[in-house]
Amino acid sequence: MITEAAVLDALKGVRDPELRQSIVDLHMVRGVAVKGDRVRVDVALTVAGCPLHEQIRADVVREVGRLEGVRAVDVTLSVMDEAERKAAFRAAFGRSEATPSPVAPRPAAGAAADRGKERAIPVLTLDPATPPLMRPNTATKLIGVASGKGGVGKSTVAANLAVAMARTGRRVGLMDIDVYGFSQGRILGAKGQPEVTPDQKVVPWRVHGIQLVSMGMFVPEDQAIIWRGPMLGKMMQQFFTDVAWDDLDYLFLDLPPGTGDLALDVGQKLPHAKLVLVTTPQPVAMHVATRTANVAQKLEQQVVGVIENMSYLRCPHGERMDVFGRGGGEMLARALGVPLLGQIPLEPALREAADTGRPIVVRDPDSESARAFLAIAERLLDVV
Repeated sequence: MITEAAVLDALKGVRDPELRQSIVDLHMVRGVAVKGDRVRVDVALTVAGCPLHEQIRADVVREVGRLEGVRAVDVTLSVMDEAERKAAFRAAFGRSEATPSPVAPRPAAGAAADRGKERAIPVLTLDPATPPLMRPNTATKLIGVASGKGGVGKSTVAANLAVAMARTGRRVGLMDIDVYGFSQGRILGAKGQPEVTPDQKVVPWRVHGIQLVSMGMFVPEDQAIIWRGPMLGKMMQQFFTDVAWDDLDYLFLDLPPGTGDLALDVGQKLPHAKLVLVTTPQPVAMHVATRTANVAQKLEQQVVGVIENMSYLRCPHGERMDVFGRGGGEMLARALGVPLLGQIPLEPALREAADTGRPIVVRDPDSESARAFLAIAERLLDVV
């Protein structure tokens, strides 16, 4: 005879693909019903639109189907409420205090003596409670700056756009979660170890009128980050949980290029965040950016606009030279049914400003590219 206890024991062999623990231990099994040789299992997913839900369904069918006497397995999927989600994260991370923090790496060999003179950086631990900025009802507007591929100037756009938004009088933050290519510290001229509050939260860098958090606060600029997908999601949540953000009107997220693990984490954990896509005029870049938009749409995340970078080079005699072609940004915006927020010219001063830590909006606010960023910020206020 098939029993509920036997089914639950079988379900212990089904692991959540992201949290890497049994769905029984994570309290994801809402119910089990046995009727003759047929078993129904109700599973609550941790997030809506989970891209791995079919894997969970198949694993449940496989494990329960191994029980003697079982001829059919029906799986119904639902979504956890906030209380259930907190319980799941407590089960997943409640015993992780002894685990080395992803943002407090050990010093390299031979560097221990020098590091001993520095103020210790607190080990950031994952808070299972959902932080205010990650809640759908947060008053802060989250805007992810994304691209389909690297090399289109996404980070430079994100930095200048954040500073431009601050110039409109809004309270602005920038979170650099392009983990493998973190560069906002250099672009914005921020460096040094972060300060720490009495309750052990990291104080963001304050530079050019915005608040900034980046991996550059915790590791040397030239140190490579070698992490697998699950660590990226934990790091992102720590940036929300263990950072002493002031009240913000807008928080920009400099996302990694492409459609990898962190893009999925943003879509799952921050479904209320809007996306701005950065591309160049090249059709190749436009088509690659479309893939990022497709992922956002599958996760029910809203793309609110397109920014075309490196649009043209202004020649000394005033004419525009289309170095990378023409029309990619407009084609992408039309395909997605969103506005083309603006076109950023290819200016040597824009690159020089980023290399020296003074973004073009600060260094030369009257330049053509700076005026373009300021206009994009104003238009973004209308569409978000």
